[in-house]
Amino acid sequence: MSAENEKTVYESACIRENPRSKNEIVMYGVMLPKHMPIKLAAPRWLWLTLALLLALLLLPLAAPLFYIYIISVIFVTALLAMSLNLVLGYGGVYQFHHAVFYGVGAYTATLLITELAMPAWLAFAAGPVVAAFTGLLIGWFCVRLTKLYFGMLQIALGSLVWVIAYRWYDVTGGDNGIHDIPMPEFLMSFQGAYYFILIITVVCVALMYLILNSPFGATLQAIRDNPERCEAIGVNVRQHQLIGIVIASFFGGVAGVLFVALERSVFPGLLFWVLSLEILVMCLLGGWFTFAGPILGAAIVVALRTVASRYTDYWTTILGIVLILLIFFLPEGVMGWARERFKPRASKADQGGVS
Repeated sequence: MSAENEKTVYESACIRENPRSKNEIVMYGVMLPKHMPIKLAAPRWLWLTLALLLALLLLPLAAPLFYIYIISVIFVTALLAMSLNLVLGYGGVYQFHHAVFYGVGAYTATLLITELAMPAWLAFAAGPVVAAFTGLLIGWFCVRLTKLYFGMLQIALGSLVWVIAYRWYDVTGGDNGIHDIPMPEFLMSFQGAYYFILIITVVCVALMYLILNSPFGATLQAIRDNPERCEAIGVNVRQHQLIGIVIASFFGGVAGVLFVALERSVFPGLLFWVLSLEILVMCLLGGWFTFAGPILGAAIVVALRTVASRYTDYWTTILGIVLILLIFFLPEGVMGWARERFKPRASKADQGGVS
């Protein structure tokens, strides 16, 4: 399907005229004036993003090593959460075991370095590719089901991968994992690893932004909102969902590689479904219908884990309480609430009223 056709599909499935006013359209259930331009990014957010990047580039010059490490962990976790949100929040796919692709990327890079003596840069490139291929295999079975059944089958298939890593002691180290993975000299310091992770994360976030704002991304959102109508007008729903899973798996594998670069170790917990649940909480907490929401959710969860674990071993109880409060009071997440709270209101003239 061509890009022009995908754009037409998106408009057909998600945008329609408001039957109560000839001067308005309805997009994702929100009424907009017909003449109102739809902007992908406001200039103020662009300047804010550039200022934030500049601050992050200068951070290692002043911050202690501990804070550099924690922020590096936030980068890795944020990329993992955003890769999940690409198919969950924007595609409507119930990807309940996304951590398996994170672990596959990490283990692939590690085994290529330790068992085959492959240069680290080549191993880092191979990790996301193998993770994407794993996503293709698992997704090929799962897209034949929908919603909860999709999620349960993915958990089952992902758990098989976890069992292999957990039991294959001769190769994966079993429950002990693999430690002291040799890294290039540049990555042996926290500052070097920080800059490497920052650069890769920024590039991946930019790529995901372009994908979501492409005709393919628009069609994926249309499938999320109205899969029956998309299928009725000729969209191959399963194919688009499978491609979305492969893309999300690739970026999840990139996050796994970045984890290896930072920690120089891997362990079966990277593939366990509990981590998948934690990633899902990050998306819900930050706002799973927003682009930057998973970044905020990852920062909150990592900060909460770092602070709370100093006082109690049961920090997940605190996370559970936060999740309960979130469901009741902020179902759209922090970023979703902020977007609704501070979005500009249309004037009466824009709404077709009489001033």
